Amino acid sequence: MSLPIRVLGRATGPAALLKAVFTTAVFSTVVFTTALFAAAVFAPAVFTTAVTPAVVPVAVAAEGSGRVTLRFETVGTYVMYSADEGAGATNDGFVVPVHVQPSKGGEPARNVRVVVDASGLAGVARVGDTTMCEAEGPVFTCEYGDLQNGDGESYSPLSLRGVDGVEPGDSGTVTYTATADNAPAVTGTTRMTVGGPRLSAPGQEKDVRGLAPGKSANVTARLANHSRFPASQGVALQVDVSEGLTLTALHSNCFYAGPAPASAWCMFPTKAAAGAAYAADAPLVYTVTGPRTLTGEVTYAWSSAPSRPAGHTVRGIGPPLGLVRTSARDIGDSEGKVAVSTTVQVDYRPVTATVRGRVGDTVHVRLGLEDLGPGRMTGDEEPGRFEVVPPEGTTVTSVPYRFEEDGGKWACERPEKPGGAFVCDIGRDQFFEVRHEGGTTAIDFHIRIDRQVAGAQGTVRTVNAYDRTPANDVAVIPLDASPAPPYRYAWAWATGALAVVLLALVYRRRRRRSAV
Repeated sequence: MSLPIRVLGRATGPAALLKAVFTTAVFSTVVFTTALFAAAVFAPAVFTTAVTPAVVPVAVAAEGSGRVTLRFETVGTYVMYSADEGAGATNDGFVVPVHVQPSKGGEPARNVRVVVDASGLAGVARVGDTTMCEAEGPVFTCEYGDLQNGDGESYSPLSLRGVDGVEPGDSGTVTYTATADNAPAVTGTTRMTVGGPRLSAPGQEKDVRGLAPGKSANVTARLANHSRFPASQGVALQVDVSEGLTLTALHSNCFYAGPAPASAWCMFPTKAAAGAAYAADAPLVYTVTGPRTLTGEVTYAWSSAPSRPAGHTVRGIGPPLGLVRTSARDIGDSEGKVAVSTTVQVDYRPVTATVRGRVGDTVHVRLGLEDLGPGRMTGDEEPGRFEVVPPEGTTVTSVPYRFEEDGGKWACERPEKPGGAFVCDIGRDQFFEVRHEGGTTAIDFHIRIDRQVAGAQGTVRTVNAYDRTPANDVAVIPLDASPAPPYRYAWAWATGALAVVLLALVYRRRRRRSAV
């Protein structure tokens, strides 16, 4: 009936022991790190969790005892929704991870069950079933099943809904108990709070185009508090850049994730007033550091529940970044975004071949493109296409392809009119098994030679938005057609001879009738 939303891998025998040790460290780190990051409430539309861990203490069994011990990996404080959202708020993200303490020779935990009591949320949140756990009023029973030694699972036991009339900081408590047939019960609690106001950024801002590798650009972050509540704890700014871009660690009230940071977190004591808007008093600087980067993006979001996320350990060395009042015009979305394009190109060159054979032959000709770089597509960019116009005197009978276990006759879109181009979009599934980024992407065209045409040539043309070297985008497909072998005319000769005989017979018959 119940399905886990996360299952950590299981193993048996010697592999289980190694995995148990590894899983304990990884599971704890991942859960705690996720909680730290989420607590920043950087994207106000996303519900987040505060960073106080509430790992239930347990007695560690003696090595080799085989004792089974359960442990919760929950958080101590969880922000359910923003006060200004009221009854319109929804949150399905609260999870209750249960972990089996690893031990040498330990048994699995049998029939693990977790009972979550949300009656303490009366007045600050409404609760509903997420279909994963059986509900009886505000009490939810979740069947976790058997958990292996060192293993863990997480369920979302309840769905949180906001209520009107709450204030930032209003809270209640959720309690939960885990039991198993062969393990002592453990309990835990989480303080569930109502967060401060949602803070907005301008949304999509002006694009930055033609930024060369090694060159920098900047963005000035802006925010607006459209709610009726002030940000009484101050505000925090989270800035992230995509792969190939790097932030410059300039401000002493900002903490950066590593020496070449792609993320920064800045804390401001400013208590953003209800209905007010602010802008940073200095720009945030970023640089194109990836030599093959074609495009990138800078995003930033504001939070009224400041809490530094994990991994942001490098403090800026310059003067602190401040906030000044500004107009709220054009600030209506939850996140600021700046699209970046660079001067890096992806140069495509056609792959071509000669259509060679006798009249009547159907030959296989491999056509496509070669990716000369130096840029690399990341998956967000359109990879482009090549277009094929076959030589006069020929007919493309198919462009067969394979995809997974199936295949088809046409990998490319056929022209609507004779003499048009076959359009081969290499981002389509039909090219999945032959596409080679940074190499050659080509496919067999089955071409029938219908007749000899002196000097006939087709073309292969490559197209992509990042190709800035048009001189090598087109190549010819020569036709080298020889006469059909004599045996291919045998049927025509036989047909002609038969026609002559039939005509002669008809003529003789008519003459006999005329003579009578």
